[in-house]
Amino acid sequence: MEMDELIKEINALAHKKKKEGLTAEEQIRQDHLRQQYLAIFRGNFKSQLEHTKIKTPDGKLHPLKYMPSDKKPH
Repeated sequence: MEMDELIKEINALAHKKKKEGLTAEEQIRQDHLRQQYLAIFRGNFKSQLEHTKIKTPDGKLHPLKYMPSDKKPH
């Protein structure tokens, strides 16, 4: 499912939740759609960061380095 379709369906369920509430199946569907959305968003964001470079004052370009959260310096 594409991002636009996910957002459209998530929003439709959110509006229904505000107006009349959701059934148990619809709530499960909404949670599943949100997890899909977040997985796609995180993947896109990570890809964008992988292609980001920092330019230092001397003009050199350096790629950003991924640092897992458990190995961040203190």
